[in-house]
Amino acid sequence: MKKIIVLLLIAATAFSCKTTQLAAAKDNSDPTKYMDLITEKDLKTMLYVVASDEMEGRETGSPGQKKAGLYMIEQYKNNGISFPKGATDYYQHIPAAFLNAKYKENLPDSENIWAYIEGSEKPDEVLVISAHYDHVGIKKGEIYNGADDDGSGTVAVMEIAKAFAKAKKDGHGPKRSILFLHVTGEEHGLHGSRYYSENPLFPIANTITDVNIDMIGRRDVEHANTNNYVYVIGADRLSSDLHNLVVAQNEKYTKVDLDFKFNDPKDPNHFYERSDHYNFAKHGIPAVFFFNGVHADYHGKGDEPEKIEYDALTKRTKLAFVVAWDLANRAERPVVDKPLK
Repeated sequence: MKKIIVLLLIAATAFSCKTTQLAAAKDNSDPTKYMDLITEKDLKTMLYVVASDEMEGRETGSPGQKKAGLYMIEQYKNNGISFPKGATDYYQHIPAAFLNAKYKENLPDSENIWAYIEGSEKPDEVLVISAHYDHVGIKKGEIYNGADDDGSGTVAVMEIAKAFAKAKKDGHGPKRSILFLHVTGEEHGLHGSRYYSENPLFPIANTITDVNIDMIGRRDVEHANTNNYVYVIGADRLSSDLHNLVVAQNEKYTKVDLDFKFNDPKDPNHFYERSDHYNFAKHGIPAVFFFNGVHADYHGKGDEPEKIEYDALTKRTKLAFVVAWDLANRAERPVVDKPLK
């Protein structure tokens, strides 16, 4: 009898341990382990390729931009991250007719590039993490490499994707699906994000938020003495939840100084309307834009990888990651409680 009781106790203990392990596997409350996979070394390695002379300034639809796109796809493949469910490859093709409809700039066909991790519990709800990978190309024989604009956001999105892929491999995959979206044509009028918002792979109604990253590798004159800051734009324009989430995740994990100066609707720069998140926000999707402000090399030939402050780039990428982690795993999507303006 004693032997039977002992065996039952062992079995009960084993079952309890197994249950605990299964619960732990589904506990996505702490992103620290995966946040720390985002490194200066990896970001720098990728940026020196994306913003190299070989990519010829990544003008929309140019051979250099397409070459950069192939490199980016290679990184996704190396990290075991596929193209989205419902797509046939890593490209969302955009015809020249769409790119030239507004301004008739004679742009060739181009492509958004997308990658995807499917959610484990709410796969039909989709978080978009975006950055534009085009720049302004070659002017008067000079290559404008756009390391900060937006090579920094491009590599940040790839590094965030790598961290989520490792979490999924460990049994901590996101509960919602994540679309990693690299858009083209931003420099010519936000064309790539506009194309996606008008031709979405996943229903706009199921898109919970856009986390947009555009220029996070430098500092502006307003922050000459520190790079431990980031401008946060748009988070509270549609959703108090999103704003509160950004503030809370930063306070808990990254402790970057959040500067809301450019979030003021009366700010004359109107940065809220000037990057790709806007094409999601105008469809009622909560969006947050992370930005370091402009500097002397903005749209200049001096925007080179050696001028990037990789400690700042890493910390801001980690902030975007923990915000995305919470959005992908929280019980409810951010509530839209502000009117569309």
